[in-house]
Amino acid sequence: MQGREGIRVRRAGKRWSWSVWVVLLAIEGAAAVPAGAQQEQAAPIDTYIAKAWTTLQRSMLDCSTLVDTKVKTKPVLYLPADFAEPAEVAALGKKCGVDVERLPVKIERLGQEIHLPAQGLLYLPNRYVVPGGRFNEMYGWDSYFIILGLMESGHEDLARDMVENFFFEIEHYGGILNANRTYYLTRSQPPFLSSEIRDVWAAEQAAGRRDDARAWLERGYRYAVRDHALWTREAHRAGNTGLARYYDYGEGPVAEMADDDAYYQNVIQWLLDHPEVKTGYLVDGPESVTPASRAKITALSCDPSLSAVCARAHVGRHWLTRDFYKGDRAMRESGFDPSFRFGVFDGSTHHYAAVGLNALLYKYERDLAWMAEQLGKPGAAKQWDEEAAARRAAMNRYFWNAEKGQYFDYDFVAGKPSTYEYLTTFYPLWAGAASADQTRSVEAHVGVFEKKGGLAMSTTDSGVQWDLPYGWAPASWIAIDGMEKEDDTQDAARVSREFMKTIRDNYACDHTIHEKYNVVSASSNVQVALGYRQNVVGFGWTNAVYLKMEHLLRDAGTPEAAETQPPVCAAAQ
Repeated sequence: MQGREGIRVRRAGKRWSWSVWVVLLAIEGAAAVPAGAQQEQAAPIDTYIAKAWTTLQRSMLDCSTLVDTKVKTKPVLYLPADFAEPAEVAALGKKCGVDVERLPVKIERLGQEIHLPAQGLLYLPNRYVVPGGRFNEMYGWDSYFIILGLMESGHEDLARDMVENFFFEIEHYGGILNANRTYYLTRSQPPFLSSEIRDVWAAEQAAGRRDDARAWLERGYRYAVRDHALWTREAHRAGNTGLARYYDYGEGPVAEMADDDAYYQNVIQWLLDHPEVKTGYLVDGPESVTPASRAKITALSCDPSLSAVCARAHVGRHWLTRDFYKGDRAMRESGFDPSFRFGVFDGSTHHYAAVGLNALLYKYERDLAWMAEQLGKPGAAKQWDEEAAARRAAMNRYFWNAEKGQYFDYDFVAGKPSTYEYLTTFYPLWAGAASADQTRSVEAHVGVFEKKGGLAMSTTDSGVQWDLPYGWAPASWIAIDGMEKEDDTQDAARVSREFMKTIRDNYACDHTIHEKYNVVSASSNVQVALGYRQNVVGFGWTNAVYLKMEHLLRDAGTPEAAETQPPVCAAAQ
C-alpha cells in the first residue's frame, strides 16, 4: 500500500516452514476440490453448519491462522508496539516456523503511516471464526452475521470473544479493521459494533449474569463511542450533507489482489471495450515500468516501487487514475466489492453518501443513546438521540425518492441522487429510520428484487458479483429482518423460504455452503463475468443467516416443509 498515509512494505521472501506449507495447501485444496468429494461434509445441513463453527475457528494457537493465500509471502505475526508478548505467541512462532514481530509504533488511528518489512497477520487475543476459503482472517462486517449464527447455535462465549477482539483492534490498531492483516490498517468495514454489543449484553442478561453484563456494557459503550467517531471525521464526511461515505486512507491498488493478477487489467480492458461509458478512470502513461518511467507512473496512477500489483495494473499505455484507486479502496470498505452502483466497478464509491452506511450509523446512534440510558447517562443519551434525528433528516432529504418509493444513494460530488436500484433500500427499515409510509412503499417494491431463489442485490446485470443475478446472505438478512421488524412477516417468511431452499438444494448437490448464489437460477454454479469470479465455500455469514431464517420461520409458525423430490443438480442439468 502506498501514499503519505498507509503502510509501506518491502517484499518478503518465500522461505516458509514445512508446517505452514502443509496448512496452505490444505486451505487452498479445500477451496479447489469439489465439496461433494469431501465425504465428511455429506451430512444434514444443520450438522454441517454446527461443525463449521469449529472448522472455521481460528486462534493464536493454530498454524492455520497465519496462512494468507491472497499474498503468499512468508507468514509474519505482528504484535502491537505496546503489548507484551504472550507465551502462546512465542510457542506459535516456534511450532509454525513464522516470524513474530512487533509493530514499530503505537497505532492511534486508521491510515497512520507505518513502515513494515513485510505484510502479516495482526495479533488478536481471543478465538474467532473466519468466513472461509481465501478469507482466513476475522472480518469486520462478516463477523456481525457470524456472531448472530454463533448465538443462535449456543456459542455465546465465542461470540463475546469476537466482540472483545474488536475492542482490542480499537485499542491497539486504531479502529475496527476490514480484517486483521497489516494491509487492512487503512480502512474499516460497515459499522455493526453497537448491534453486537447489544446482542451479547442481552445474552449475558438472559444467563443471569446481570452485574457482569452491566460492567461489560460500560466497557463496550466506551469502545463503541470511539468506533463511531471514525465515521464522523472529515475523511468520512460526504461533503456538507451531514451524511457519511466510505473512505480508505491508502493509495493505489490493494495488496490483497496479489492473488488475482488480472483484476485491474480486466477493469482497464472493460473500459477500453466500452468507450461510450464516460468515467475518467483511465489515463495514458508509459508502456512499461522502468527506472526512468517510475516517477511518471506514480504521479499518474500508483507507485510501482511499492506494489507489485501496481506494476502489473496496466494494459499497454493505459493505467487507472489515482482517483479510481481511492474509489476502489472505498468500495472494499463498503464490503460490496464490486457492483456498478457507484460507477463501473464502483470506482467512484468515495463520491457517494451511501444509504446502507448511513442507516447503520442511524441505528448505531440510537444504540448509543440506549446504552447511555442503561448506564445512567441521560445527557449523553439526549446527545445521541439528537445526532440520530439529524442523520435521519438528512437521509430523508438526500436519499428518499417519494415518487419511486425507495431510498437511493446520493452523489455529493455531482450533487444529484443515484437512480440505481439496490437492495440497501431496505436498510432504513432494519435500522428503524423509515416512517410508516416509507416502510410500506419500500415493502411494496420487494418484487423488484425478489427472484425464485431469493433477493437479488440489484436490478442491473453488470456481470459483477454484487449485482443481479446474485444474492448474498448479509444484505438479504438485513432486508428480511427489516421487514420482520416492521411486522411484514408474510414477505419476510416467503423470501426466507426461497433463499433457504436455494441454499439447501445446492447443499444437497455439492455438500457445501457458498458465499453467494445466483438467485435467478437458484444455483451456486455462478458465472461471474467480470471482477472476482470465485464462489468461496464455508461460509460463515451464509451459515449464520440460514439459521436466523430457520428461527424466523419457526416463530412465524411456517417451518420449512419436507422436500418432496430431490433437487436437480447442475451436473445433471
